[in-house]
Amino acid sequence: MRTGLYPGTFDPVTHGHGDIIRRACALVDRLVIGVAINRDKSPMFSLEERVAMLETYTKGLSLETGCEIVVHPFENLLIHCARDVNASIIIRGLRAVADFEYEYQMVGMNRALDNSIETVFLMAEARHQAIASKLVKEIARLGGDVSKFVTAEVEANLKGKRAP
Repeated sequence: MRTGLYPGTFDPVTHGHGDIIRRACALVDRLVIGVAINRDKSPMFSLEERVAMLETYTKGLSLETGCEIVVHPFENLLIHCARDVNASIIIRGLRAVADFEYEYQMVGMNRALDNSIETVFLMAEARHQAIASKLVKEIARLGGDVSKFVTAEVEANLKGKRAP
């Protein structure tokens, strides 16, 4: 069984993330979505909320794709998380050149820590390349329509966060 790890903060999960999840399922038998606990970032949503949104988002995808999908919070090094879940590949989504520069450095460091775990980059579909969780949160905070970028549940969660 080939296991892949797709890590991120998913604050919140967007259709761009969903695109990468769906396509990653074609590459692996089991996809672990690693929800990062990053103390350097100030997420809008708690870890529990992000995990719940991802579990809801991916609920039907396992049956649809034939891939087992597991949502797994983690706070340790990415490479340690990959070992913990027996992942042989790390899956990363790319939107632009700026993403590649950062990811290129991360791959080098991860390979130095454990060269048995490969990293695979998936380019975001053109219609999802502009979607970034940070921008979605900003649009929602300012009262804009985010329905093109997230599910109805995530949109409701965003509205709930900005309510007085």
